[in-house]
Amino acid sequence: MNLYSNKQKWKIALLLVAILLVAASLFFSNQIVTKVREREKERITHWADAIRKKADLVNLTNRTFDELREKERQKVQLWAKATRELAKPSQDFNMNMDYTFLLEIIQANDDIPVILMDRNNKVLSHINLGFDKDKLRELYPESDKKAIDKKFNDSLVTLSESWQDSHEPIEVEVYRNINQRFYYFDSRKLGHLENQRDSLIHAFNRELIDNRSLVPVVFINKNNREVIETNIDSLTSRIGKLLPDEKKIISAMHDSLEISFQDYQTGVVYFDESEELQQLRFYPYLQFGSIGLFILIGYLVFSTFRKAEQNQVWAGMAKETAHQLGTPLSSLMAWIQLLEAKGVPKEDLNEMNKDIDRLTIIADRFQKIGSGAMLTDQNIVDTVSHVTDYLRSRISSKVTFRFTHSEDEIILAHNAPLLEWVIENICKNAVDAMEGQGELTVLLEQGPKKVYIDITDTGKGIPANMQKTIFEPGFTTKTRGWGLGLSLVRRIVHTYHKGSVFVLRSEPGKGTTFRISLPKK
Repeated sequence: MNLYSNKQKWKIALLLVAILLVAASLFFSNQIVTKVREREKERITHWADAIRKKADLVNLTNRTFDELREKERQKVQLWAKATRELAKPSQDFNMNMDYTFLLEIIQANDDIPVILMDRNNKVLSHINLGFDKDKLRELYPESDKKAIDKKFNDSLVTLSESWQDSHEPIEVEVYRNINQRFYYFDSRKLGHLENQRDSLIHAFNRELIDNRSLVPVVFINKNNREVIETNIDSLTSRIGKLLPDEKKIISAMHDSLEISFQDYQTGVVYFDESEELQQLRFYPYLQFGSIGLFILIGYLVFSTFRKAEQNQVWAGMAKETAHQLGTPLSSLMAWIQLLEAKGVPKEDLNEMNKDIDRLTIIADRFQKIGSGAMLTDQNIVDTVSHVTDYLRSRISSKVTFRFTHSEDEIILAHNAPLLEWVIENICKNAVDAMEGQGELTVLLEQGPKKVYIDITDTGKGIPANMQKTIFEPGFTTKTRGWGLGLSLVRRIVHTYHKGSVFVLRSEPGKGTTFRISLPKK
């Protein structure tokens, strides 16, 4: 059974299950977010309808004030006509006319402030001002009567000029070519009602904005783009001023609605999603990110423990193998000595001695893996030559075996027995890939900072998707074997020699080149 292949299948299966779970969770989370957003929008729509109704109420109030103001103007006009009639010279008086009605009209004005002036802006009369010369005397006790009269007259002139900005004065011809102007302003009752109207508008604006649990809102004047109200902290200081970076801020908002809350003022409300909805939208990603980070940390921790445990297993297995080989090797050596004593020719025992030497080397290799390997400076050309000479006589004669090197002497710190084991493992796999016939080439060359050993065969090649997994423990394409050969190769090169081993190139049907890269001091 290909253990590693099954592990990869399990990984892919678990990954697909995880992706499906995440996708399903995100789908349902988005469904919930969509429903909440729809309900929030529905709530905003109801809120907007209520605001529009309140805006209609404000508009109705404004129209009522305009009607009241027009009635007051008509009242002032009537009062001015009555005053004109009573102000006629005595020779023009009709002795038979009843002036009671005119006096009642004049006396009925007890609330509308009026200032009567001639063409030369001289104050002729006044009524319902709310202040008189007595108050000026209290304010300026050191001033004499003449100064008080002048201050009072100047105050009335200034006041009349301010009134005419909003209330056009009424001009009446009192006598032939003698005109007088009546300056007036809103009555105290109308002013009081107007203050209440302004309070209502202000309350309307605040109610429009103050509901912070609703959504972020910017309420601006449509005409001059000034900020009327907002519940965004960074913009509260801009109330009554132009909206900064208007396009940038408005583009970040999701929707808007227009409200005409005064005849002379139309507002536009821009609103965004609530903070809770935005958090809910990103919560699944944050959740899976946190879970993924936790799983990653857990995987790294347990992977470290697993590798440490594997190292202990490797070391223990290697030591035990070396120990187990020691006993039969000692016995074989004793049997060879016994055969020599019995007169068996030495030529017949040479091959047995070579195999015993080989087993001794193998036991030494396992011993070094179990207890650590010492690197010594020596000629790596001799090391590679020694293992290739050994393999040349033990592989199929149908395999052409070549060893070439760029220099005769390359001094490199390495462990000769372990490095020979690496080359032997790769070469044997290459012979198996060629099915006992082809060409096998070992090339040794020296670079500026590294020494390279390239092992090239003319076998069936390695698929691209398997070139990184062939060094994993348990990976094998053979029906028999544990898949530990190349795993040991990588361990020896990476762990003990601080180098690297990898597939340099491979082409299906044409062969493969493995490269062993060893660093120089």
